[in-house]
Amino acid sequence: MAVRQRRYSKEELAQRGQALYDSSIRQRVETGNEGKIVAIDIETGAFEVDENLVSATNRLFERYPDAQPWVIRIGHRAVDHFGARSLKQHP
Repeated sequence: MAVRQRRYSKEELAQRGQALYDSSIRQRVETGNEGKIVAIDIETGAFEVDENLVSATNRLFERYPDAQPWVIRIGHRAVDHFGARSLKQHP
């Protein structure tokens, strides 16, 4: 198994991933997919949608073995949570 290396800081990864999601991916995936995971390659803009993080990122790596993935849960502020607070985005 190849060892994948991160080429970006966590901050840059998040900034680039969120910018791609907001500018070109959100409108393509949001309808009918709330709660699903989007794995985005921040270098190519390619993405995969799935019920869980592992499946989405594995499919992205199948297409782009050198991908730099960032993930988001559709309609939520975070991918996972601890505790009782809601992750839903509020207007």
